[in-house]
Amino acid sequence: MGNQVAREKEVNADIKKLQELEKTDGIDFPGSDYKPSGPGKEWMAALDLDKVHVKDVLWPGTHDSATNKIGVPLVSRPFAQCQTLSIYDQLCLGVRLLDIRVEGSGRVCHGILTTYKVDVVIEDIKRFMSETKQEFVILEIRTEFQKTDPPDFDKFLIAQFGDLLVPQDPNIFDRSLRELLPHRVFCIWRPRTSPAPSPGSPLFSSGFLKDNWIDTDMPAKKFYSNLEYLGKQEPNSVRRYFYRVENTVTPQVSSVVLCVYPVTNRIRGFARLFVSQAHKQGLLDRLQIFSTDFVDEDFINICIGVTMARHNL
Repeated sequence: MGNQVAREKEVNADIKKLQELEKTDGIDFPGSDYKPSGPGKEWMAALDLDKVHVKDVLWPGTHDSATNKIGVPLVSRPFAQCQTLSIYDQLCLGVRLLDIRVEGSGRVCHGILTTYKVDVVIEDIKRFMSETKQEFVILEIRTEFQKTDPPDFDKFLIAQFGDLLVPQDPNIFDRSLRELLPHRVFCIWRPRTSPAPSPGSPLFSSGFLKDNWIDTDMPAKKFYSNLEYLGKQEPNSVRRYFYRVENTVTPQVSSVVLCVYPVTNRIRGFARLFVSQAHKQGLLDRLQIFSTDFVDEDFINICIGVTMARHNL
């Protein structure tokens, strides 16, 4: 009992660090005053597609995107669910990067728990694409840790998305969004043992998307780690891969709280603070993908606001 009390005090003290920083430094950054004029479903269509390049977008993403129906409700689901919205609903909200984990049978998974087939994800993306004309999505699909690759999964993805796929190109970051059309899906495939996509493939390999994940449930620790690693990146203008920052923390087996929502909620409300601090430290030009658990409209508006401010749109 004493250890649990001490642990809770430690967590609360960590949260207080960010609360105090917010009080003293504020949460202003270029685009922080952005207010949507309508639904986020087609926010990219409002950009000047000739002027905005792939490297210029602040892509709003979700962590463990397809976990809305994972596990058994009220039993195992709270320990693995990171989103409550379907993939289609996330895209309509404005999400533009999806993080999908699969295992050998082709089911989406998070750790040991599985959910629907990856076909559900693909159909949701294709439905969204059929209803829009100028929206782009980064789809990261990886084989979950200690799982086997679905057989011939690269061929499956290419067949499913066809001409929607943005072909692999080392100079893709310098392309305007207009140049990419009608190709609108960047598909990054990360197998565990199967061959990675080769140069010239319609799929992108893991080297095109990098991050620096630390496994902690302490929000200030994760917050400052994210800033530190962001500071080690080259600016978006010269970097040759997507770089992701995840505004998330994760339950730890040593903690009394093991459900995802109350743990990750410790940091969710500090997304604006993070972007503000990146701006104050001269790092906003390195922020390119920003991801969260349990995505909401305000998180999307942060990313849209920064994207538009970069181009005075």
